[in-house]
Amino acid sequence: MSTEQTQVPEDAATAAPDAAATTGPEMLMQAATARIAELEAERDDFREKWMRAEAETQNVRNRARREVDETRQYAVQKFARDVAEAAENLRRGLDSLPPPAEDEPSIVGRLREGFEGVERSFLGVLERNGIQREDPTGKPFDPNLHQAMAEQPTADAAPGTVLQAWSPAWTLNGRLLRPAMVVVAKAPEAAAPGDHGGAAETPRTLDQTA
Repeated sequence: MSTEQTQVPEDAATAAPDAAATTGPEMLMQAATARIAELEAERDDFREKWMRAEAETQNVRNRARREVDETRQYAVQKFARDVAEAAENLRRGLDSLPPPAEDEPSIVGRLREGFEGVERSFLGVLERNGIQREDPTGKPFDPNLHQAMAEQPTADAAPGTVLQAWSPAWTLNGRLLRPAMVVVAKAPEAAAPGDHGGAAETPRTLDQTA
């Protein structure tokens, strides 16, 4: 009887260390796995934050570079507008000269040729610095480049076509400096009964204050 009583505690004592030996490494592995997953999540979070910060920094650099380029490119815009006005005045002076004639005084011909040479040289300097002149005559009306000063009914051109340019359009590196002042074609009005034609209609000036 005493032998059986002492046998049971010996079996329990033998089983306890085996259970501890089995559960100890498993718990350590689970804890290690959980810690690794936690560290990986923190790493991914830091990486995402770093990538966002890097992208934002690059955007700031790009915006600053673009603003500097635009400031440098258009810093002379007011000066360029004044130069374009001087070029228009030179053209008006040329247009005021009488047309070439065989019996004209030689001084007039030389004067005209001299002014034309000055104008060509002047326009070449402007073009090399990004200032362009555009004659819109015969082109469709473009509100980005043209300012309609009058409308003229006509059947010789499609409605919306520029019939006449009172002044050209000027741009600086693609940006508008001075719009062209133009006369725009519109569809002719229906003739009244018994009206078999008459004098050509004159341009109708648009109300610029409307």
